[in-house]
Amino acid sequence: MGNNWLKSAVFYEIYPNSFMDTNGDGYGDLKGITSKLDYVKSLGANAIWLNPHYDSPFMDGGYDVRDFFKVSPRFGTEEDFDEFIRMAHSKGIKVILDLVAGHTSEQNPDFLRSAEPTENEMYDRFIWTRGEWDFPQGFKAIGGRHNRKGNYIVNFYSTQPSLNYGFNKIDEPSWQMSYKSEAALKTREWLKSVMRFWLDRGADGFRVDMADSLVKNDGDWGEKPATSELWQDVRAMLDKEYPDAVLISEWSNPQAIRAGFHADFMLDHWGNPYNLLVRGEEAPDGHSYFDIKGSGDAAKFAKGFTEWYDQIKDDGYLAIISCNHDTPRLAPIYSHDQLKLIYATLFTLPGVPFIYYGDEIGMKYIKDLPSVECGFARTGSRTPMQWSTDKNAGFSTAEKTFLPTEIDKNINVEAQQKDKKSLLNFVKSLLAFRKSREEFTSRDFEIVHAVGSEPLCYKRGNLLCIVNPLSSKGSVNIVVPPKSKELFSEGKAAKIKKDGIDVPPLSFTVFEV
Repeated sequence: MGNNWLKSAVFYEIYPNSFMDTNGDGYGDLKGITSKLDYVKSLGANAIWLNPHYDSPFMDGGYDVRDFFKVSPRFGTEEDFDEFIRMAHSKGIKVILDLVAGHTSEQNPDFLRSAEPTENEMYDRFIWTRGEWDFPQGFKAIGGRHNRKGNYIVNFYSTQPSLNYGFNKIDEPSWQMSYKSEAALKTREWLKSVMRFWLDRGADGFRVDMADSLVKNDGDWGEKPATSELWQDVRAMLDKEYPDAVLISEWSNPQAIRAGFHADFMLDHWGNPYNLLVRGEEAPDGHSYFDIKGSGDAAKFAKGFTEWYDQIKDDGYLAIISCNHDTPRLAPIYSHDQLKLIYATLFTLPGVPFIYYGDEIGMKYIKDLPSVECGFARTGSRTPMQWSTDKNAGFSTAEKTFLPTEIDKNINVEAQQKDKKSLLNFVKSLLAFRKSREEFTSRDFEIVHAVGSEPLCYKRGNLLCIVNPLSSKGSVNIVVPPKSKELFSEGKAAKIKKDGIDVPPLSFTVFEV
């Protein structure tokens, strides 16, 4: 199931703009990331997910790639990238890259070639309608920007033309091609060439941006048969040529594993298990299980999570996030004491942990920041890493950084390293404990108790995990051997009684039973 190293991986997601600036230009860079590899390792992380590092005009934070075979000069040189990979590997840290598979930048040379008025070798690399007045329903079509007759389809913004992986259902034969057409298969082979290029440079795999969006008219959000067929073909290439490489999807559906991915993100989609556990408050009338007022429902989370996990557990992994570059941070919705319980729960559930940079110190989502590089609402989750209380929070010596830095005497690495009770030191102890017990990397998982806002109890092999998110004590009427050993706790540890377990407020406990 999956690759051996993925089973015990703990990822740290780095948005390169925001991590560490070594040349004083106000943007993070590769040398900055390399300089902090020991910090990443000290957390207990043994893998990095690097957000796009490619050459880009940054009209969407780097998710608009101008040259897929080149490092952005903003982040440094080609040599800086190779040194980053080399140093990460020397410290036992794997590196996966962001694969922006569905579109390019409008400045991409292949797109500009396709936009020329006369037919050429790139004419069908992107999706164009046949007439300049064609604005088909269900698609975002951009016209009047180029001399080619027709309009080009984009995935998101006008700056992101869709690559042509073809269509499953063809509604307009004049411009829609089958996903099995020669042009679509050429695009697929081009994608493989991008992957081979970076794997040969030392990358250990990819997180695939919007992995379910490649083939158009491919059914609903879930199954996507033609897109799945495409990824199964890519997976076959990896298995043959790069058997140690991993493929992780931004799909958020069990179908991703059936499509050939080693792991799939459980993202913050309204009503899914992750949302029900920690992010329900972000929607009208929504409530999370971790709502301290007791408005959440453990049973809804448990049902959804178990159904999802049972579909994929024999063939792949769930990728479980603290947050990511597209998602509001959990702070300040939750206090640091609450975050400890949330991380303890997330990272003892079956799956591969992904920690977003700064979440380990409780960096806050900053509301109402002006959008930068089309970050819009996401901008507040991309502010520079807070290393200290020095200038620009120790991130940069620049007079002005690309996003404002937050200087907080408590929310920074330097201060929390010195505080035994800090969130940072808790994360270190949690990940060390997780690493010490093979049950947490096993497939064994069983919900023992999940009722309303009562303590949530689940087993990982012989380990019983109990969390109480409320500010009042709770109890569960489950019988465990009285000599069960307490292995790990946050807050006051739960107590085993003859007729059940007493669970203190705001606590997390692991027993060996």
